Amino acid sequence: MAFSSFSARRGGAWPHSLLPSTTASSKSKHTRKPRRRLLLRDFLFVNFFTIGLSVSLFFFFLLLLRYGVPHPITAGFKYSRSPIRFSKPPRKPVARKPGQNDDVSGAAVDITTKELYDKIEFSDVDGGPWKQGWRVGYRGDEWDSEKLKVIVVPHSHNDPGWKLTVAEYYERQSRHILDTIVATLSKDTRRKFIWEEMSYLERWWKDSADDKRELFTNLVKNGQLEIVGGGWVMNDEANSHYYAIIEQITEGNLWLNETVGVIPKNSWAIDPFGYSSTMAYLLRRMGFENMLIQRTHYELKKELALHKNLEYIWRQSWDVDESTDIFVHMMPFYSYDVPHTCGPEPAICCQFDFARMRGFMYEFCPWGDNPVETNQENVQERALLLLDQYKKKSTLYRTNTLLIPLGDDFRYVSIEEAEAQFRNYQMLFDYINSNPSLNAEAHFGTLEDYFRTLREEAERINHTRPGEIGSGQVGGFPSLSGDFFTYADRQQDYWSGYYVSRPFFKAVDRVLEHTLRATDMMMAFLLGYCGRAQCEKLPIGFSYKLAAARRNLALFQHHDGVTGTAKDHVVLDYGMRMHTSLQDLQIFMSKAIEVLLGIRHDKYDINPSQFEPEQVRSKYDVQPVHRAIMAREGTRQTVVLFNPSEQIREEVVMVIVNRPDVTVLDLNWTCVPSQISPELQHDKSKIFTGRHRVYWQASVPALGLQTYYITNEFAGCEKAKPAKIRYFSKSGSFSCPTPYPCSKVEADVAEIQNRHQTLTFDINHGLLQKISYKTGTQNVVGEEIAMYSSWGSGAYLFKPDGDAQPIIAAGGQMVISEGPLVQEVYSYPSTQWEKSPISHSTRLYNGENTVQEFLIEKEYHVELLDQQFNDRELIVRYKTDIDNKRVFFSDLNGFQMSRRETYNKIPLQGNYYPMPSLAFMQGSNGQRFSVHSRQSLGVASLKNGWLEIMLDRRLVRDDGRGLGQGVMDNRAMNVVFHILVEANISSASNPVSNPLPLNPSLLSHRVGADLNYPLHAFVSKKPEDLSVQPPLRSFSPLAAPLPCDLHIVSLKVPQPLKFSQPPLEDSRFVLTLQRRSWDSSYCRKGRSNCTRFADETVNLLNMFRELTVSNGRPTSLNLLHEDTDMLGYPEQFGDVAPEGQVLISPMEIQAYKMELQPHQ
Repeated sequence: MAFSSFSARRGGAWPHSLLPSTTASSKSKHTRKPRRRLLLRDFLFVNFFTIGLSVSLFFFFLLLLRYGVPHPITAGFKYSRSPIRFSKPPRKPVARKPGQNDDVSGAAVDITTKELYDKIEFSDVDGGPWKQGWRVGYRGDEWDSEKLKVIVVPHSHNDPGWKLTVAEYYERQSRHILDTIVATLSKDTRRKFIWEEMSYLERWWKDSADDKRELFTNLVKNGQLEIVGGGWVMNDEANSHYYAIIEQITEGNLWLNETVGVIPKNSWAIDPFGYSSTMAYLLRRMGFENMLIQRTHYELKKELALHKNLEYIWRQSWDVDESTDIFVHMMPFYSYDVPHTCGPEPAICCQFDFARMRGFMYEFCPWGDNPVETNQENVQERALLLLDQYKKKSTLYRTNTLLIPLGDDFRYVSIEEAEAQFRNYQMLFDYINSNPSLNAEAHFGTLEDYFRTLREEAERINHTRPGEIGSGQVGGFPSLSGDFFTYADRQQDYWSGYYVSRPFFKAVDRVLEHTLRATDMMMAFLLGYCGRAQCEKLPIGFSYKLAAARRNLALFQHHDGVTGTAKDHVVLDYGMRMHTSLQDLQIFMSKAIEVLLGIRHDKYDINPSQFEPEQVRSKYDVQPVHRAIMAREGTRQTVVLFNPSEQIREEVVMVIVNRPDVTVLDLNWTCVPSQISPELQHDKSKIFTGRHRVYWQASVPALGLQTYYITNEFAGCEKAKPAKIRYFSKSGSFSCPTPYPCSKVEADVAEIQNRHQTLTFDINHGLLQKISYKTGTQNVVGEEIAMYSSWGSGAYLFKPDGDAQPIIAAGGQMVISEGPLVQEVYSYPSTQWEKSPISHSTRLYNGENTVQEFLIEKEYHVELLDQQFNDRELIVRYKTDIDNKRVFFSDLNGFQMSRRETYNKIPLQGNYYPMPSLAFMQGSNGQRFSVHSRQSLGVASLKNGWLEIMLDRRLVRDDGRGLGQGVMDNRAMNVVFHILVEANISSASNPVSNPLPLNPSLLSHRVGADLNYPLHAFVSKKPEDLSVQPPLRSFSPLAAPLPCDLHIVSLKVPQPLKFSQPPLEDSRFVLTLQRRSWDSSYCRKGRSNCTRFADETVNLLNMFRELTVSNGRPTSLNLLHEDTDMLGYPEQFGDVAPEGQVLISPMEIQAYKMELQPHQ
């Protein structure tokens, strides 16, 4: 998506053309090089031998004194086809001591984005032709010793959905663009091009003849055409979860490598609306070497350009040994279109966008001067005018190697258009290159051409500033840590609205993610425990739908998908794709649990399953509903729970029944204590649905299955205990449901409690007031529900008219249900509207040894469905007594935390930040208030002790960024938060004075994981005779739960269609692990029964019951590189002892290929 040029959004030969392959033996160019200090060079050369001998002897004797005589060093790291064997013993992580409080140390860098925000005044000074900069000039002698090397990179930005669906764009534009690229590049080897999105290339490849495919491949191999990024899409970086980012890049990269035989190493992200440091980490661990970004705050661009810091080394905030470093080029100007890429003066640059000449479909230049055909009469004047822009732009960077993108949205759609660009530019290049006095050369190039040329210059010329930390990876550039949110493209237009736009589909995205992850696990277990062709038929037969689900999830990560910034019919297309895949995955899981439990013996795909998901979606745009278990007399109905986490889950679970007199049994036919409560709904005239919720505490093994039975009655078992109901209703009318005892609340406040905390509510407004603890302490938590009026907001922008105003009035209805397992306060509030746009529930759980008992569950039902809510944005605000000084922390992509600070010099909308899954604030006394979410939203702390989260937004107007519509297609939805209040047990860092991000506690990690990776419940379709006791049915594949801070990102068969195809791969399974970093100033064991931590080694060989693990080897996160040196990992990555031990540093994600086979 792009702006028009002025007003709206978005506004040489390559000798080493093949990108690195998985079999490449050479090391990456990113092997570390010592930093150059040229002032010392001559001295070092002259005295090299003496210095070397002295230093060597010194360290030799030092080592002898410290360690004694060393043992013999074994041979190098080797792989074998037998179980994993590596030569080096495990070693402790080098970055931090395990369990160390993570706020003690952080990366040493030259620049942090916090320091930039502290320094910049955000005054938006008019800079003249470059409105957001200054009048750029140059002396003229800057290129005397090193001539200017201009590399012009033709490109076409193809959104996989925005104003049109991905299929519509493909048919109308993208397929023709790819045809044009192949045809025009084949005419002249000097022509170059880059392509990013595999979603379009894969479809074009299927539609193209063999000769056209061969031409395409040859263009890639000879360096004329480079695939940059190579993900399925160019993903959003604010809302997308890191699991989905890994999936979408891997999906594209695997297809590309298999089809064209190349692996990208340069990332191109010109259109995401802000940038996350998580993306830099993931790319580095995938073997990428360089990144290009564009949409950062215009004031940050100006500040970086003033000091020639637009190119830098991006380093993670926790990285003390430079293992995460990746080189970044930031584009300096407003947009990625031609008027804003050749130089600082768009009125001149636009004259060199030759697709705007008469005869083409693009708009003329809004500055008045349009492009003209280049010829012998005008070439000198035109070339010098263009070169002047190039030279001005080059002064913003340190080197004399200059990148000039040449393209825009859906450009090069016809051969005539492409020829106009290539023909005119080649004539301009020829003039510049034939005049040595200009001290410049210019030619078409790829992104690889640019980065290679830049690195070659950095090898020869030292650009390091005095005192600069830089990086050992590429000399001459500063190091930077932090992220680039929230993006502003002009004035006070901050792009914080898209953090929340279309929140219904942001929630569906997460459901598809965790369902896909669970399905992948089940498929891996089916194939791992199989060992015979017969039992492969079910998983292999499902492979096509699994591939489609991965691609539908990947497609929605596009920066106009999960962002909620597409046209209504495009959102419908995304939603239908995700809905179809969700149904397919759930059908497969229903059959897979039969096989894993030993029920389905034929293991074929043809027979329907006897199970169905406990929750069902009737349409793509409606909330899931719970199926009701009939519980007829004399029958039992089976409930099977799948636990997708690495830990045993002790959890209070719930299913819906149609009658209250039920009993719960476990797989041993033992009575399980249970509770029955009425089901509630968002309808003030009929709050009770007539159905019932039955709760019990379940215990489900890690990655395993557990069976329970719901019966109408069972000899010797107590029936589910009915909850006690208390109610408040201003109208006085209340119909008490059977069989619950009911009473009216007479006081002004009401309480619910469990053995850890008591919640106090204001009866008149139905809102939480405070939390009291058994220790005698308490916290004020004034819950407020409010709305912004926003006449200027749109899909992208948040532009409120003043502060949010509370919408809850006295009155309304409240239902309090209290039972032995769950206590709940339900509020249907009184508002100025006849039908309230929101109702909400607050729950406390009373399980034994559960994570749930420490949290507060908030569930908001939101319906901004009527015109009366036009141009309104709904928030919930928690007004606490925590002294956070408006400093808080929000997560980046569910992977790491980022420190946020509210600035008075920035408008309210600029102080909103993405909250993909977690936000917390911490007081100077160490008390911490955390809110976990199961979907991406926006968050702010606008006053001391306040944390507010936006829930939904309904906007009539377009916000001038190209979409051409508002956001009016709201859906009814539920937003669920898990709130955690913690007190530190040891001295905690002061978050105000500490510039580094803080980590969640171990308990907080567990709370977030359980919310985002919920238990999957399946129920039998038909009741069975209670008189027949079924065989024991459970599945527990892990030999033991993993350490509490170790998370299985994925366990899967990446290419199930090839699972049985000869030649069989020797490592068909992939296990990806993440070690979470946690704040040990809070309870070490997380009050969650933790006994093991990942500072101990993990045994891969003995991880699974009755499965042999063999042929294991480390790999990159996109599964394509096995040369671990090029991935930048700390040294112990891949260090696996002969016994199969691995050790992972905090914050690292590591992937291992392996083979799984049943014990013989």
